[in-house]
Amino acid sequence: AWNNPTKGAELTKAQIDGGADVVYQAAGGTGIGVLQAAADAGIMGIGVDANQNWMHPGNMLTSMLKRLDLTIFEQAEKVGKGRFESGINILGLAEGAVGYATEDGMVTAEMAAAADAAAAEIASGSIVVADWSQ
Repeated sequence: AWNNPTKGAELTKAQIDGGADVVYQAAGGTGIGVLQAAADAGIMGIGVDANQNWMHPGNMLTSMLKRLDLTIFEQAEKVGKGRFESGINILGLAEGAVGYATEDGMVTAEMAAAADAAAAEIASGSIVVADWSQ
């Protein structure tokens, strides 16, 4: 259900009833209902893809960012220089392709330091993240 905010809200309410105090939405348009239900219940929500912190000020911890702007710019440069090669490119923390928003969110300096330290360890390979796509 990628475009069903009502269903997102219902599922979120069930998670809240089960004790969740933070919810992360990765559900397209359904996520609007997830974040609304979180705000209505007074718990933190986490947005996805772009900075969604503005949606519910005071109830948004952060938003996970996919930095598609970087890869699109890089590929456009390659096209312009005649060096574009089609294929699958997997980008992550090491390439700066994912991150989190702090603007209008509730991430403290201590949280940011911990997240940034973990991200650096993942990017360096000292923490290995399981690849569940296989």
